Amino acid sequence: MARILAQVAYDLPVSYPLSIDLQPARTDRNRLTVAFRLILAIPHLLLVGGIGFGFALQSGRGDLGSSVGSETGLLGAVAYILAIISWFTIVIGGNHILAIRQYTTFYLRWRVRALAYLMLLQDRYPPFGDAAYPASLTLVEPEGPRNRLTVGFRLILIIPQLLVVGLLTIAWWAVSFVAWFAIVFTGSYPQGLYEFSVGVLRWFIRVEAYLLLLVDEYPPFSFE
Repeated sequence: MARILAQVAYDLPVSYPLSIDLQPARTDRNRLTVAFRLILAIPHLLLVGGIGFGFALQSGRGDLGSSVGSETGLLGAVAYILAIISWFTIVIGGNHILAIRQYTTFYLRWRVRALAYLMLLQDRYPPFGDAAYPASLTLVEPEGPRNRLTVGFRLILIIPQLLVVGLLTIAWWAVSFVAWFAIVFTGSYPQGLYEFSVGVLRWFIRVEAYLLLLVDEYPPFSFE
């Protein structure tokens, strides 16, 4: 365990194998779609989930299965089931089944687009499936064998990140409440709040990719 923690703390890569490219939204925001954003985003929320919805449902005494489903959507629920299968194939055989990896990557790419729309970072409606959008995810495929040790203890190693992401999610909802009013009444997303939301999205997706076993490099504690 000491070896794992040492690797996590001192052997972080200079660049992370997962990145999110987000083109700035237009300065003249679409106030009408922003005003009804939560309603318009419902189809995508059902498929690939939202951010913080599972926590809200669980706090409201919903069951755990419902809270997970609301956080990840139907496609995400499948991705997490497949991650359990991948945990065994990687730990035992060192192999991440290609079809599972492709599906999980597809889910995360869709999720990035949907979250960018939900988080008021874009006004263009996200496509259903894999198509061009001003918010995109790039994943560098691993060149060497998978790190079975960190995969084996992944649920323990991810705990600090989950705690931070939970706090960031609460902060993001507060920031977005202010930003929603700012856009609806002025047509502008305050730059500082916008940059914070972009950082939360990047951090959130890196942690989820690590949890879904797409990468072995520990996510940096960074908004970049």
